[in-house]
Amino acid sequence: MIVRPVADDQWSVVAWLWQDFRHDLAPAVHGFPYADGRYRHEWLDEYPQPDRVGYLAWQPHPNTGEDAPVAFALVRGLDAGGRIMQAFFVVPAARRDGFGRRFAAAVIGRHPGPWEIPFQHDNVGAGHFWRVVSSDAWGAAWTETEEAVPDKPHVPPDHWIRST
Repeated sequence: MIVRPVADDQWSVVAWLWQDFRHDLAPAVHGFPYADGRYRHEWLDEYPQPDRVGYLAWQPHPNTGEDAPVAFALVRGLDAGGRIMQAFFVVPAARRDGFGRRFAAAVIGRHPGPWEIPFQHDNVGAGHFWRVVSSDAWGAAWTETEEAVPDKPHVPPDHWIRST
């Protein structure tokens, strides 16, 4: 795996993967694409900025051998007291062998200090994944809370993992 910050000319690659990410997340957030066929992307539209960074993970494509983007992470709060994992996605074909855990560790390791990692209540797989990653990264030095989703009283609370 090769992990690099998203270059200026690679945000379109992230935009393609973003659609996979939102499609994957749709059952947990009851998400539909909009009239143009794309899922919501306002978070992605906030990148790049001085207090935010994106990462792409690459590995050889099984058919061509050329480097292929297989994961992305978006991190905000670089100039604040703590970093927030705003979005994290690994293509399904690269899951289940520890790839995501290694990628998450690589991203977290690039930004020492406190971290916050939110995920949706109904995203059971994400909950399991982030609890394991948090234990790997911080041992027992993390907490998990449930917090209401702003302006959405009808949905279950989000979960927030915070390093301590």
